[in-house]
Amino acid sequence: MKTRVAVLISGTGSNMAALIDASQAADSGYEVALVLSNIEGAGGLAIAAAKGVQTVAVPHKLFGKDREAHERAVDAALRAVGVEVVALAGYMRILTPWLVRAWEGRMLNIHPSLLPLYPGLDTHARAIAAGDAEAGCTVHLVTEGVDEGPILGQARVPIVDGDTTASLAERVKTAEHRLYPQVLGDFCKGLARG
Repeated sequence: MKTRVAVLISGTGSNMAALIDASQAADSGYEVALVLSNIEGAGGLAIAAAKGVQTVAVPHKLFGKDREAHERAVDAALRAVGVEVVALAGYMRILTPWLVRAWEGRMLNIHPSLLPLYPGLDTHARAIAAGDAEAGCTVHLVTEGVDEGPILGQARVPIVDGDTTASLAERVKTAEHRLYPQVLGDFCKGLARG
């Protein structure tokens, strides 16, 4: 029995698409039961629907500044379809402690740096400006601190002469598309055994 996963997105969902594609392998530890976005009309929703995955939008704008009310609606949508694990994939909302606690130990995120280096935004520009030899990506459990949760896996990408934030971002994204499905699959298999 595969673990039921929801993928939360805000945009085009390239990591979400990689997660769906990997879930279709017979030996995958998970199935994507739902793709949810906080943005109505997010490009990734159409991609997920075309891949046969149920989608829903829970627009945060309808809730004004009440972030927890928005998250309670998100949580209800997740539980309505029997989600067991949540994978954030370009979900551009800082979560409240309420949602983090509700899914504690069962919510993963991918971040485009080698955490603990460069939490937050502009990771590629910061790595290049620092003169780092490599960049990469990290899959971690979500905790109340931004990009601070326990690390489940990392992939390293060399920074080469002449790299721009765009060229580095493209190579890191390729690494993300390999790393996230692998780590999520291993995590879900571990849950099933536990």
